[in-house]
Amino acid sequence: MVRTPLTPEERQRGECLGALLRQARGERSMAEIAAAAGVSAETLRKIETGRAPTPAFFTVAALATALKLSLDDLSTACTQESTWPEQALSA
Repeated sequence: MVRTPLTPEERQRGECLGALLRQARGERSMAEIAAAAGVSAETLRKIETGRAPTPAFFTVAALATALKLSLDDLSTACTQESTWPEQALSA
């Protein structure tokens, strides 16, 4: 199966998601959050750095739960063109 290349907007949303997760993680270790979410630390690293810009829904949901984030807030923050992590989680 050939995967369709991502659009610039999809890449930007992935970068925003990764930055939001990284910000929410704060001082907690990547391994701690990954374990709490039931994903590998490498998966979390790829999402946070934007190398996995379109993670599976259940991965995002598990990470949001581990970080006590609302999926609605993540979705809104990553679909608003002008919103970046600094403003998104403080709203």
